[in-house]
Formats: sequence, structure tokens, C-alpha cells
Amino acid sequence: MRAATIVGSMLEWYDFYLYATMASIVFGKVFFDNSDPEAAALAAFSTFAIGFVARPLGGIFFGYFGDRFGRKKMLVVTFTLMGVCTAAIGLIPSYAAIGFWAPVLLVSLRIVQGLGAGAELAAAAVTAYEHASHDRRGRQGAWPALGLNLGLLLSSLTVYLLAMGGDDFLLDGGWRIPFVLSFALVFLGLWVRSSLPETPEYRQFERGQAKTAPIRTLLTSNAKGLLVVFFVAIGYNALSYIFKTFSLAYLTQFKSVPASTTAFAVTLASLVAIFVIPVFGWLCDRFSSRAILAIGGGAATLFAYPFTALLATAQTGMVALAIVIATGLIAPMMFAPQGSFLSRQFAVESRSTGVGSAREIGGAIAGGLAPLGALAIVARSPDHSALGVVPILVVSGLIVTVAALCDQGWRFGSSKN
Repeated sequence: MRAATIVGSMLEWYDFYLYATMASIVFGKVFFDNSDPEAAALAAFSTFAIGFVARPLGGIFFGYFGDRFGRKKMLVVTFTLMGVCTAAIGLIPSYAAIGFWAPVLLVSLRIVQGLGAGAELAAAAVTAYEHASHDRRGRQGAWPALGLNLGLLLSSLTVYLLAMGGDDFLLDGGWRIPFVLSFALVFLGLWVRSSLPETPEYRQFERGQAKTAPIRTLLTSNAKGLLVVFFVAIGYNALSYIFKTFSLAYLTQFKSVPASTTAFAVTLASLVAIFVIPVFGWLCDRFSSRAILAIGGGAATLFAYPFTALLATAQTGMVALAIVIATGLIAPMMFAPQGSFLSRQFAVESRSTGVGSAREIGGAIAGGLAPLGALAIVARSPDHSALGVVPILVVSGLIVTVAALCDQGWRFGSSKN
């Protein structure tokens, strides 16, 4: 059960971090017309945001079918979509070879990839939550967060090793290697997930009641739960993607920090996160997922200015410190509680739809626009200062904290988790 939950989240974040990194460093030069390098770089980074347009559709569509036909089937479908699209991106010919069709293919695959990714976390979180006993839902709900950081570690370490050969090696085709290698992760994940049983809670619901219309149930009886999840997703995704993707683009494009340095910093951060996530999961069971999530939002608010100030130094040690604290400590403090916190906002008959739709709509708005908006603020600043990003981080942290305190889990018999 643990492996089946973790491996999907691992592939999702291997895919997405790998794409974000290469969009920041490589794709503008490979898939777009470089007569205007700055416009090509922004266009490439915009394709990262495009994936978020598809994520809500994936969350709603696959979440609905997860409630109608079971969690396990959707885990397999979404996992396959993500993995195949990631590998296919590594096979797209360059702009020099096929011209306009290169960005068209890139965007098309990115959209389909987003459909699968839009349902993956909800499916994994709900599955882990429903398989857990009541006193372990915080720990098991944190498994997708652990998978996220394992994927982050795998992709960042891969980028770091490839970047040691220099940016020329990446541009000459080295960037394709980790994309094509995702085929191996697909086969591993399908093998693991094929043996996963359906969740006991869903089986009980399936035997005991006629299947309802999940979307109608949500809109008529649990609008508050949808809003709580939506705003948690808004705040967390804005913070997370500024920490993980804006920082890479900012350091690479405006501070001339080499890709090996940023990849090494993210590798360190993901190593730290792998160790602290189980601790945060245990704390959710000891206190509550609501409390840990709210504290994480407050910590993000307090760290907003130090984060941008450390990045602005462009010094290896300071950059690593900023990314380790933000991505290795604060982001996991907000993400580890979400598996249990988001799932407990809904009854079993509409849980997959509720988590998938509300989280992905909020995530699409914030995760797609926040890093792109932050990068545009820096680009328009006369001295390319990152100070304008601080208010985004502060507001996002406050949103997480307030949304956490509006917990609706008590409505469905949940105590803490």
C-alpha cells in the first residue's frame, strides 16, 4: 500500500520538476525561435503554466470516476498518462528540425500530462487516507508528500549530474535522457499499483449504498469543504511553485547562477524533506493536521523576505540555505498534513471528486500564475529585484493559515485527522 501511494506522487513530481527545470534552462533554446532570446525564454516558461490549465479538468474528470468506479482504477489511468507523456516530451524534435510543430507538440503533451497529474495527488491522498486506521491517518496521509520529495530528489539529482557536463551538454540533447528514462518509472509504478486493493472505506460504501452523483452532492451539501480545499490549494501552490520553480528561473535568467548550483540546492532540500515529512505526519496524529498546516502557513509568511534576500545574493551557500529552508522544511510542513486534512473535508461518496476538483482548480490558478507573475515582476524591475515577490509569499502564507483554521472535518465524524 505504501509503495503504491508513494510511487505515483514520485513520478508526478519527477515529471513536473524536471519539466520546470528544463523549461527554465533549455526549452526556450530548443523548442522556440531564438531571434528574441528573452521572449523565447518566457514562452518556454509559459508552457509550464499551460499544464495547470489541464489539471482542474483532470481533477474533476478522474475524481468523479474515482467516486463512481473506485480509487484503484483511477490511480492506474492517471499514472500511465503522466509517465507516457513525460517520456514522449523527450522525443520531440527541436525547433530547428520541425519549426512551428515543435512548440505545438510540446504544449499538446504538456496538456495531456496535466490531465493525469491533476488527479494523481487526490487519488493518492484519498487512497492512503481510506486505507489508514483513525490514529494513523496523519502519517499515512503524508505518504504522497514523501513521494513528492522522492521525485524531487530523483529529478534534481539527475539534472545536477547532467549539468556537471555544462549547459552545452544539456542543449545538445543531454536534457532528453531523464525524460526518456521515465518509461522505467512507468513500468515500475504499474507493476506496484496493479496489486493494490480497493480501499476498505470505499468497498463498504459500494456495498451499502446506491451510487450518487458526486458533483451534485458536493455543490448542494458541502460547498464549505470545497472552499476550504480551494483556498488551501491557492496558498500552498503559490508558495510551493515560487519556492521550487520561480527561484530556478530567477537564479538562472537574472543572477547567472549555473544549473548545477540550483539543482544541487534542490537535491539537498529534498533530502531534508524526506526525513522531516514522516515527523510532520506523526505530529498530525499527535496534535492535528489543521494545526500543523496552519503553522506551516505562518512559517511561510515569516520567511518571505529572508527567502528573496538570500536568493538575491546569488552565492551558492545562501541560495542553498534559502531553498533548503523553503522547500525542505516549510513546504513539507504544509504539504504533509494535506493528505489527511483535505480528505477529511468530504464524505466517502464524494471525497475523490471534492479533493481532486477543488485542489486542482486552486492549484491551477496559483501554481500556474504565481511563478509566472513573480518572474514578470522581476523582469519589469529596473534592477531585476525580487522584492516585489515578497507580498505574494506573505499573502499566500496567510491564506493557508486561515483556510486551515476553517476545517470542516468534524462534519464527517473525523476527530483530528
